[in-house]
Amino acid sequence: MTSFRIAALFAATALLAACSKEATAPAPAAAAPATQSAAAAAAQPSQGVTIEEIQAQTQGFTAGQAMSARTVYVFFDAQCPHCGALWYAAKPLKSQAKFVWIPVRLLKDESETQGAAILASKDPATAMDDHEGSMQDRKGGIKPEGDVAAQRAAVKKNTELFNKYAFGAVPTLVTKNPKTGAVVTHEGALQTADLAAFLGVPAPAQ
Repeated sequence: MTSFRIAALFAATALLAACSKEATAPAPAAAAPATQSAAAAAAQPSQGVTIEEIQAQTQGFTAGQAMSARTVYVFFDAQCPHCGALWYAAKPLKSQAKFVWIPVRLLKDESETQGAAILASKDPATAMDDHEGSMQDRKGGIKPEGDVAAQRAAVKKNTELFNKYAFGAVPTLVTKNPKTGAVVTHEGALQTADLAAFLGVPAPAQ
């Protein structure tokens, strides 16, 4: 994606940082400013959320450094534009962290089928790139190829855990505080510098 398209993506989501689980129309509900500062993006202590349960109960795909000591789990909906914004914001940090993207179904029926199609791909990260590019071009996103029943079941299971944790919006990020080791969460998209602050890694040079 060109720098112009990335800038346009953030401009389009400047007033809205997340899609709420109650949203049923294409326009998502407001959750928080997308341009919030690193201080405003401070992680919230988790309420019963555990990394072990996420690892055991969800299916996602990895982007970034597979062996990185810094891992963040991202619950996302394939129809959520703010999830797409976060996908691109995370790209400059892939050398410093491992992102595990976990598709859920909150917004539309397509959320489940497209999340399943991404999981079923031989290269999910490339499929996600293709999907987000299609969404930005207003072409509707990735289309499933072949039987994705098993992956649809995985998306449903991912959504069950998302709801169990009572998360209110996507994207939702879960990681460990780099200083205390405590599990922390954040709901809503972040721009790259704020995402780096959330993860406790250096922000890339401008």
